[in-house]
Amino acid sequence: MEKVTRPQYMKSGHETIFLQLRQEVNALVVQLQPKRKRGIMLKALLFPILYIFIYISLIAWGNNPVVLYTSYFGLGLLLVVIFLNIIHDAVHGTVFKSKQLNEWYMYLFDLMGANSYTWRMRHVRFHHNYPNVSGWDTDIEQSKLARIFPTDERLAVHRYQHIYLPLLYPLYLLNWLLIRDFRDFFNKKRTVWKLTSIPKEEYVKLFLFKAIFLFYLIVVPGWLLAISWAKVVTGFLLMMFTASIFSLIVLLSPHANTTAEFPIPDHNHQLPHNWMVHMLKTTNDVRSDNWFTRFCMGCFNFHVVHHLFPNVNHVYYPEITSLLKTYAARYDLPYQSYSLGTSLKNHYLLLKRNGVREDIFEETM
Repeated sequence: MEKVTRPQYMKSGHETIFLQLRQEVNALVVQLQPKRKRGIMLKALLFPILYIFIYISLIAWGNNPVVLYTSYFGLGLLLVVIFLNIIHDAVHGTVFKSKQLNEWYMYLFDLMGANSYTWRMRHVRFHHNYPNVSGWDTDIEQSKLARIFPTDERLAVHRYQHIYLPLLYPLYLLNWLLIRDFRDFFNKKRTVWKLTSIPKEEYVKLFLFKAIFLFYLIVVPGWLLAISWAKVVTGFLLMMFTASIFSLIVLLSPHANTTAEFPIPDHNHQLPHNWMVHMLKTTNDVRSDNWFTRFCMGCFNFHVVHHLFPNVNHVYYPEITSLLKTYAARYDLPYQSYSLGTSLKNHYLLLKRNGVREDIFEETM
């Protein structure tokens, strides 16, 4: 594997402030843990059981078109709910104290179609270390059809990306599960290869779990139900479209918008901010806070503290965010929070802005 030089953060400013904040966060978690731990365990059991229950309903009563399509729709929703509440925390080691149990729960992701090995690399080693840094943030980095980073190559088609990308977003998970994972494995120019070499056994797992995923969601219902294959495939696509739209509401709002910075390392690979300020300037919260966002959506709206404290479970984020807001006011930290509508609108405006061609005549006048 070719040696690469990673971007470096500035060593100035807020280290003392962050250490003080982290001490208060640790104390807060200890205080809340007796009550919140039950919620973590409840979600770890409840949501996978619901997924299995809906699947059994699909197999048992899927001859009824209402049950068939409702079941696939529910599986799409549960896929995202399980990801947000269990898998996302398991990859950060915060569901169970046991590292092995967290590793086992990661296989839920494989059973739901995604490859947990490459996603762990993309999410933990790249996105969390270098959010919004071109060439390093693999969560933001997508197809060349999308120009999210302002420094990426501009193609003629990008002029219309604010029109065609929202129309393609329902295909997001299909692309991830059936194309992107394979590209990460077999194209060694992909970003994930900068910091890892994929073990041979992971190639076996890649094909095995993809086959299991398609087998139980398409082949088994097609065999057991007295309905056409077209209806089964339509139901599966409904599941994928539902999960894609639901997940993108969560994934697009915290980073890929006009209010977030996309810092550029200089010729010495130095980023313009220290680590804490970088996280604050590249991430924003969403103000939608209610029982549904906390219990079902994994507190996705409290995303800034997730980047500051990724090794803390999401059930503690509301109180930690209140603490962060106090620090932001006290020390003039660039904490950002917007409504969900504003965040999604700013994502659309980012697509539009990054698709515009520079006016070379204006630049040279």
